[in-house]
Amino acid sequence: MLRELAVSSARRLSVAPMMDWTDRHDRFFLRLITRRTPLYTEMITTGALIHGDAARFLRYHEAEHPLAIQLGGSDPVDLAVCAKMAEDSGYDEVNLNVGCPSDRVQSGRFGACLMAEPDLVGRSVAAMIRAVSVPVTVKCRIGIDRQPEDRLFDFVRRVSDAGCETFVIHARQAWLEGLSPKENREVPPLDYDLVYRIKQAFPDLTIVINGGIGSLDEAAIHLTHVDGVMLGRAAYQTPYCLADADRRFFGDRRQSRSRREVIDDLIPYVEAETAGGTPLPAITRHILGLTQGLPGARAWRRHLSEQARKPGAGPEVILEAAKLVAFEQATEAA
Repeated sequence: MLRELAVSSARRLSVAPMMDWTDRHDRFFLRLITRRTPLYTEMITTGALIHGDAARFLRYHEAEHPLAIQLGGSDPVDLAVCAKMAEDSGYDEVNLNVGCPSDRVQSGRFGACLMAEPDLVGRSVAAMIRAVSVPVTVKCRIGIDRQPEDRLFDFVRRVSDAGCETFVIHARQAWLEGLSPKENREVPPLDYDLVYRIKQAFPDLTIVINGGIGSLDEAAIHLTHVDGVMLGRAAYQTPYCLADADRRFFGDRRQSRSRREVIDDLIPYVEAETAGGTPLPAITRHILGLTQGLPGARAWRRHLSEQARKPGAGPEVILEAAKLVAFEQATEAA
């Protein structure tokens, strides 16, 4: 059931994998806001899983489903091994990163630089598909280093021929020389129309658009052209924008939680995690944007940032910060 839900949900709205952001604490928090929107892990390299602490990297809370893991790597054998590890751990989808532009991933021959090697990506996807029964998907850019747009069509054709049926396409090129990862999220121009044309050219594929999409209203517009929308920074910086996602995109008629209810429901998780040794800032850093737009939002952020760092800080810090916010003035699901 969860795997079926993950597949169907990916055709509507999802939350992007973001390095240093979408860790298990952030995902649990987001799940309190949206019950149905698929969530993705940060990119996890094959080397980390095969040679590192796999249990730590694969750890998640059962409440996080539907949940996809994003892998970084370029060796088909290693990717197949890691995909199987992810499936055995209960993940609903395995996503291959072909979009990260950082120097570190380039030196490891994975991420966006793999867009120049569609046959290798195809072999990797085919190996993962043979290893698992859950969906194997690819997240890529529209290109790298100002390459002509026909290269994207060729990339999608070759990788889909290898068995990939779902592509999440960040509608910017990645300029691998001269730009930082942050600049690569902002400087190369967005080209949504190119992603739309990919959908037109490959109508049988599931095409999910990503990049610069700031609200559910914008997502709804994109859904008139493609199968799905993936939100990135908007979902992290203003997480409560997801509060109406279940109703609008998944037909879920249940009442969404208010921001105050989200906080109250988060407290037992915080109690359990801090009792187990998790530092409070590892959790509170993800909830700073929950009160965005409300009177007291700045005081909320300041209190969490300052008090969570103190020795012995626990869930009471969050409850104290909540007293500084005028929740009654919220326009919920805004």
